[in-house]
Amino acid sequence: MIRTARFSFLAKVAAAIAIIAAMDRLFLGDAAGSWIGGFALAWTGALLATRPALRRRPSLVALAIAAGFAIVLAHDPGGLGWMLFWSALSIAALMPRTGRFDDAWRWSLRLAAHGLSGPLAPALDLIRLARLKPRRGGHGPARLAALLALPLGMTALFVALFASANPVIAQALARVRLPGLGEMLFWALLLALIWPSLRPTRWATRAAALLPRADIALPGIPAASLLLSLLLFNIVFAIQNGLDLAFLWSGAPLPPGVTLADYAHRGAYPLIATALLAGLFVLVALKPGSASAADPAIRRLVVLWVAQNLLLVASSILRTLDYVAAYSLTSLRIAALAWMGLVAIGLALICWRMLAGRSTAWLINANALMAALVLSAASIADLEAGAAAWNVRHARETSGRGVALDLCYLAQTGPAALLSLVALERRPLPPGFRDRVRHVRAQVMADLAGRQADWRSWTWRGRYRLETARRLLGPNPPAAATPLPGMERDCDGTLHPIAAEQPAPATGPAAAPAGDPIANAVENTTPPLTGAPSR
Repeated sequence: MIRTARFSFLAKVAAAIAIIAAMDRLFLGDAAGSWIGGFALAWTGALLATRPALRRRPSLVALAIAAGFAIVLAHDPGGLGWMLFWSALSIAALMPRTGRFDDAWRWSLRLAAHGLSGPLAPALDLIRLARLKPRRGGHGPARLAALLALPLGMTALFVALFASANPVIAQALARVRLPGLGEMLFWALLLALIWPSLRPTRWATRAAALLPRADIALPGIPAASLLLSLLLFNIVFAIQNGLDLAFLWSGAPLPPGVTLADYAHRGAYPLIATALLAGLFVLVALKPGSASAADPAIRRLVVLWVAQNLLLVASSILRTLDYVAAYSLTSLRIAALAWMGLVAIGLALICWRMLAGRSTAWLINANALMAALVLSAASIADLEAGAAAWNVRHARETSGRGVALDLCYLAQTGPAALLSLVALERRPLPPGFRDRVRHVRAQVMADLAGRQADWRSWTWRGRYRLETARRLLGPNPPAAATPLPGMERDCDGTLHPIAAEQPAPATGPAAAPAGDPIANAVENTTPPLTGAPSR
């Protein structure tokens, strides 16, 4: 048994060294490419090979999910995909000590404790290794270090003396490169990241015992007070929803001094906060199995109130869509819409919990599952490319409606906007606008080609984008017009004179006249503003 444990420990040490050596070769600054997905798959495989306890069903399911997110990282690496991969891998690493997935409430603390205690795991194992008693006839770590001190120290001294006496040995030693401080710190960070999954600390699983039960006994609210509260809440919410139905949904004329833009754009997030507060009230005041939750009148008022809150969420989504139509679509606004959808699902789950008598743990797990599904979809989907495609389709220059296309935003979006720019360039456009689109497309395409040329920043998604763009544009893509001397382009491709540097004030007879017409012409030249404002 001791021999098996020692072999298992050495296998984990070898796996950690192999992964760190591979990362040392692959990592290069901020060049994030598909190799990150390969690294994640190798990490998952090393965990499965060195920890036999993970070869049971609960851990295998978590490892399979981690491998799926590793494939997502191989297609197009991102921070969200990496966070989901690490969470699934950590759940798999901790699962043998819990045996099952009890509830998301406790697993959230386990993951937090696992991440915080991870950097201490290598140091704790070194302390245990130093205290390990030697086998019969063997040597412990302390005795082994004392045994090797004399031969290794004297050998190093003799090598140093020979190097001073023999230039051949000196040149050979000069070619030996010792790791620098930065490289050693990088190895330490990698070890702190990898080792906790191979040998997780006990703190990670014991931390969940500090949490209270999900079903907490709260002081009850008198049925009469609860009934009156729900009645008043429904009346107030009915007024707000009635105004939304009249002005926002049906388009009735607003009172003087109030514009539709003000009415639509002010209330998106306050209404979501109101819906969250309403859900919290139902969650706290109506515990399943209580007398209040069984009262038919209270149950009907709760269902009506939740339905009104769902209408509030729908109005918030409509307000956000109006905001997008007035300005443009961004990945953050897509995320906001997804969050509003999660709020609506959470309200429905809270209502169902009360009607079906479900536990608080069920409610937490159901909401966590919905959030995990939405985050997983966001890690797979190309939100920025979707936003760019929507902006191109609904721009004033292509559809005749909407706002002017913000080419600066598409340029800042980078490779995700390339195919949308190519599709825009192939449309019938005014010559001046087409020239600006070609300039932005060429800049984005050159940036992507440069990334794909380096294997460290190469990605499968970038390969698809670049090959598709080259196939659509042909072997010799049309180029934008070359700026005339003294002209330069803005981020949206607009041409304007190059701003002249302001000379230092001169003194004496060589000073330029204050009314120099050429200087004044340059100073008063301002580039035209294009595109819609971004918020």
